[in-house]
Amino acid sequence: MDYSALYQQKLTPPQKAAAVVKSGDWIDYGWTTGTPVAFDKALAMRMAEDRSLSDLKLRGGILLWMPEVLKLDDAAGRVCWNSWHSSGLERKLCATDLGFYAPLRYSELPRWYRENCQVDVAVFQTAPLDENGYFNFGPNNSHLKAICDVAKVVIVEVNENMPYCYGIQEEGVHIDDVAMVIQGDHPPMGELPAAPATAVDEAVARLIVEEIPNGACLQLGIGGMPNAVGSLIAQSDLKDLGVHTEMYVDAFLAIAAAGKITGAKKSVDPGKQVFGFAAGTKKMYDYIHKNPQVYSAPVSYTNDVRTVSQIDNFVSINNAVDVDLFCQVNAESAGPKHISGAGGQMDFVMGAYLSKGGKSFICFSSAFQDKNGQLQSRIRPTLTNGSIVTDTRSQLHYLVTEYGKINVKGMNTWQRAEALISIAHPDFRDQLVAEAEKLGIWRRSNRRA
Repeated sequence: MDYSALYQQKLTPPQKAAAVVKSGDWIDYGWTTGTPVAFDKALAMRMAEDRSLSDLKLRGGILLWMPEVLKLDDAAGRVCWNSWHSSGLERKLCATDLGFYAPLRYSELPRWYRENCQVDVAVFQTAPLDENGYFNFGPNNSHLKAICDVAKVVIVEVNENMPYCYGIQEEGVHIDDVAMVIQGDHPPMGELPAAPATAVDEAVARLIVEEIPNGACLQLGIGGMPNAVGSLIAQSDLKDLGVHTEMYVDAFLAIAAAGKITGAKKSVDPGKQVFGFAAGTKKMYDYIHKNPQVYSAPVSYTNDVRTVSQIDNFVSINNAVDVDLFCQVNAESAGPKHISGAGGQMDFVMGAYLSKGGKSFICFSSAFQDKNGQLQSRIRPTLTNGSIVTDTRSQLHYLVTEYGKINVKGMNTWQRAEALISIAHPDFRDQLVAEAEKLGIWRRSNRRA
């Protein structure tokens, strides 16, 4: 079927598309690399000319650039950014009255939209229209179809640079369900390169890689530590690895290039690398473009504990900000100061443990230098007041620092305290023992640090 006539009929200048926005609207700005550009510029221009347009509530997440509407001099009084997961830019917004974080269990987000969220206007970048009449979401499957299902107005901004990603389900929106099409400026894809691995990252990675069996299925996050894991796996003798992950990152490229990923042993979606969304470098975007080995799916599928737990030998690797002696993990704040968000960490921690042969790893450096140059322990007696508990103490499996790894399943409170202190930075172990004694989780027979 030829959709060219319908496409021309729905083609709309950005200024006209931005005119549909009304004061008080909830406006979804897509996700990560799909955040609109041309529409956003047009809306900012309209707001600059019409000061009565206000109380605009925008939603999105993992911003890679600052939207123009948030740069307006009076933005704080007229626009509110609502983040499902925060990048460094959103962290700054949340430190002002311009932005707020929406706590969530990421796997539930598509259902939240279909049952709980108001969407007046949805606008985001997509790949060009395909021969079947679909605008592909590219690397941003995540929850976009759910947004489209409930939005009063759906506007797509076509970007010829967006990779076309095959999908297991919900990878695009049909032109029949789109109100307007903006022929965008085709900007390059926003990039999110990982920080280079440190010596600590590499030490932690070595402890994890030795736990990974042939045929394992991997979930990695972004950062120096997952990159280090990817590099070590690429150099290892491991084979027939699979990928099922919330976020597809550059670390997978090294593993794939080394021929380690076949997905042959995956008990779910064999032969396919499956992801919820992807963000990284152009090299990675080029790799996932029309790659028949890589498939996107909504996070209601990729992150669902019921999906993950069915995949044998699932290995989940996630980070933490700090951990207390009761084994409560904070992965999203510095005290009450917002950093990122919960994402799918809780889902993968539980799903990996429930998997036959699966293992869940929470990784972190034992210590860090604060802004005054003082060394601080990431293992604390109790979490700082206001810290968010991302993973409860009953959920954890493996905890890893550069000083070792521990499996806390089956341990009581004093065993956990002793094990955690054994992988703490040596400078803090005596102090942590003393604190454990005060907290009543240290037996007299425990080994000293």
